[in-house]
Amino acid sequence: MKRIFKTVIVLVVFIGMLVSCKDDRKPNYQYMSNTDMYHSLSYESYSENPIFKDSLSAQKPVVGSIARGKIPYSYNNNEEDFVAAKKNLTSPLEKNEENLAQGKYLYDIYCATCHGFKGDGQGVLAQREKFLGIPNYKDREITEGGVYHVIMYGRNLMGSHASQLREKERWQIVQYVQKLKSDLQ
Repeated sequence: MKRIFKTVIVLVVFIGMLVSCKDDRKPNYQYMSNTDMYHSLSYESYSENPIFKDSLSAQKPVVGSIARGKIPYSYNNNEEDFVAAKKNLTSPLEKNEENLAQGKYLYDIYCATCHGFKGDGQGVLAQREKFLGIPNYKDREITEGGVYHVIMYGRNLMGSHASQLREKERWQIVQYVQKLKSDLQ
C-alpha cells in the first residue's frame, strides 16, 4: 500500500511538472536566449548586413569563378575579336548526322524566319520586307567561328541568341549553316 501511494505521488508530481511548463498564453522558457539560435535574424537578399565587409547579405561569387557546366567565351563583342573568332575559332563538336539534324531543327526555329530554309536570305520576314539586307550564305565568307560569334553577340540587325541557345546548340547550328553554304555553292 505504501509503495502504491509513493508511486501515485511521484506520478502526480511528474504530471504536474509537465503541465505547469505549458501555458499557451506565455512563451515557454528558452535556454541560451542571449544568442540567435532560436530566433535568427533574416535579411533580404542584397540588403545591408553588418556582418559582412561590403554590408550585403547575399555574397557575390569569387572573382574569376565559373559556374558549373559553363565554359567562358573568350572573345569580346568588338570588331577585332569578331575577326579573331572568324579566323581562329573552330567547333569542338564531332561532325555527324545527329549534330547536323539537331542543328537543322534549331536553325528552322531560330534562323529560318530571317535567313530562309536554304540560307538564301529569303525567310518569311525578308519576303514581307520586315528586315532588308539579310545576307545570303553563298555571298559571304562564312567560318565556324564567325557564325558562332554572331550567334553569341549578334551583328548589325541580328540580335544575340546566346540567351536562347546553349553552347552545344550554337555549335550544332554552326554545323548546319556550314552545310547550307556548301549546298548553295
